[in-house]
Amino acid sequence: MSLILSASVVRVRDGLPLSASTDYEQSAGVQECRKYFKTLAKKLAQLPDRCTLKAGKYNINFISSLGVSYMMLSTENYPSVLSFCFLDELQKEFITTYNMMKTNTTVRPYCFIEFDNFIQRTKQRYNNPRSLSTKINLADMQTEIRLRPPYQISLSELGSPNGLPHISLKEYKGTWKISAAPHQRLEPVTLSGIVSSVLSLLCGALNLIRGFHATESLLQNGGEDFSYVIAFFLGTAACLYQCYLFVYCTGWRNIKSFLTFGLICLCNMYLYELRNLWQIFFHVTVGAFSTLQIRLRQPQGKSPDYNV
Repeated sequence: MSLILSASVVRVRDGLPLSASTDYEQSAGVQECRKYFKTLAKKLAQLPDRCTLKAGKYNINFISSLGVSYMMLSTENYPSVLSFCFLDELQKEFITTYNMMKTNTTVRPYCFIEFDNFIQRTKQRYNNPRSLSTKINLADMQTEIRLRPPYQISLSELGSPNGLPHISLKEYKGTWKISAAPHQRLEPVTLSGIVSSVLSLLCGALNLIRGFHATESLLQNGGEDFSYVIAFFLGTAACLYQCYLFVYCTGWRNIKSFLTFGLICLCNMYLYELRNLWQIFFHVTVGAFSTLQIRLRQPQGKSPDYNV
């Protein structure tokens, strides 16, 4: 018989359990899958917002939104479309009931355990699919899953349920590829962000031109130190990489931006003899401004649009 066996609400940032169903089976297979629950919870920030793990006779499905993940365990033959409809209902109720600020700041596990009452009622409804025909639109969910199918996590990627090694994720067979923060899109571009990108490109172009001139001088009469050529081209690469970090969401994005800014400062310090103070000030200021814009343009939380 196809059934939903249990469900959990987990904070994405650190895997802190916020609520969970309390009437799950005690069989060995279910207990093993619940270990996978804990293992996955530690890596939610690195996974897409919609995933499926097939573990023997059971499936684990989850969705993530606004820093919270909704996970469920079901038998292997439970329809995928019903699974994600179930998770979507949990998500909508949780977001409506609780202040997201509180979920982000709480430190005590299971502090929303009263949400289990809603989980139980919803689970009973979904374990009797005949009662759902007039309450959910399966056609819309089927279309959504077909257009953007859940990422399939294999047991070989997951590793041991008692300890999760590094997960090397393949290309997500949806509408985008996975990076270190794959399921998050950046906030809309602001005017100051556009200005910082234009200035970074300008600094990169200036470094590139000076680099070519230094290379030409070196080839013709050896009038330039080759290390100056390297400094100019490194400065160009750093400026272009700042533009890349502003546009795309990557892993360790803020740290990379600070390291890139440090490289810009070092290059300008080394080029002290070839540039006046105003030129150095301009390049360093643009680098600092771009670093700030990268820091301010954070990934945005977006609820999965399931159209249910």
